[in-house]
Amino acid sequence: MKEKTQTPIEKIIAPVNRFIHLEYTSGIVLLLAVVIAIIWANSSFSESYHHLWEKHLSIAFDTHTLNKPLHIWINDGLMALFFFVIGLELKREFIDGELSTVKKAAMPMAAALGGMLVPACIYYLININSGGAHGWGIPMATDIAFALALLSMSGKQIPPAVKVFLSALAVADDLGAVLVIAFFYTAQVNFMALGIAGLFLLVLLIGNRLGVRSSAFYLVFGICVWIGFLLSGVHATIAGVLVAFTIPAVTRVEEKVYAEKLRKLSFDFEEEIPNNSTLTTPAQHHIIRKVKQLSLAAETPLQKIEHSLHPYVAFLIMPLFALANSGIVIGADIFTAILNPVSIGVTLGLVVGKFTGVLLFSFLMVRTALGALPQGAGWKHMAGIALLAGVGFTISLFISGLAFEDALLVIQAKYGILLASLVSGSLGFLSLRLLKKDRSAMEG
Repeated sequence: MKEKTQTPIEKIIAPVNRFIHLEYTSGIVLLLAVVIAIIWANSSFSESYHHLWEKHLSIAFDTHTLNKPLHIWINDGLMALFFFVIGLELKREFIDGELSTVKKAAMPMAAALGGMLVPACIYYLININSGGAHGWGIPMATDIAFALALLSMSGKQIPPAVKVFLSALAVADDLGAVLVIAFFYTAQVNFMALGIAGLFLLVLLIGNRLGVRSSAFYLVFGICVWIGFLLSGVHATIAGVLVAFTIPAVTRVEEKVYAEKLRKLSFDFEEEIPNNSTLTTPAQHHIIRKVKQLSLAAETPLQKIEHSLHPYVAFLIMPLFALANSGIVIGADIFTAILNPVSIGVTLGLVVGKFTGVLLFSFLMVRTALGALPQGAGWKHMAGIALLAGVGFTISLFISGLAFEDALLVIQAKYGILLASLVSGSLGFLSLRLLKKDRSAMEG
């Protein structure tokens, strides 16, 4: 059969589609957003950068108005969607992923735990007598987009199991970050608003049990939960994770039944006599509609929503968050600016603490036979993974805004996050890049 010739539009779109689906693309876009923010904040247009995020955006209904600066809408609104996708990912991993059994979850969960405890302790010890001790949660996070981007660019010699391990570690790390935010970085609670949010959450759970699969249903009541959390004092991003866990993760039709019905519909479609037109026959159109309905029934709402939202989160929300939060001024006194307990604590926590914690807890799991190294990986691979885990960035920046009310402490934390992410990312990338394809990487 003669291959179909691509139209000019298809020739343009095809490379774009391939680019979007590359594993490291979201990390590259995120990096570009950081670079743009820093250049913008240090240019002659720096005033416009800072004023932009302070502009107010209002949503009004009758006499009720929600009026917040743009950076609050991004950090509390759009980031709730970011955490919603994290929640979907967590639920999927717990149901049928790398965290679905104790055996699978033990190693990455232990590594993630070590990668949270050791950095927090290092930071706290450095800041115990300073005004920045409350920021101990900042160096606990790993940025999955940046870490996986750097791992993907490290070369084809990296065993696939190493990527799976890093993904599982980062997901477990996200769970830890969510719990830290919920229990330690929550303001004074308005129990009335929280109770109302809880009622809407209960409606979502009941909808799940009754088999409601409409995305609109979960969207409407999910927004109600988010508003309740926003007004309660408990950070609104927690609403995103909780709502995600109410999304159904079951299909309406079994795999075998789906395959059999699809084959029959495909046969019926081919058997329909063509009408020598670019249009389908009424019967063919009816079959196509049946295929769509059948495919929807074979899809879980959880996976459908996750796959639909992921591009928006990866290529819009995360870069926008980075653009709004990474604009620090780099002056001639940059070295003086980072020589403070907060910056030093964050930097050492992410660079030294993450590396030590991930590697130490992984070693203990292997030594006690409670876990095993990823298939095809050695300790040199694990050292590279431990370094990449020190790229905190997105959630670290997010927690810094929750930990401190003093703008100076937030800036100091940002200096530490950017410096640590640069150092850990570079060292992790180089250490993995230099690994050879032979078995030398498997040696101690």
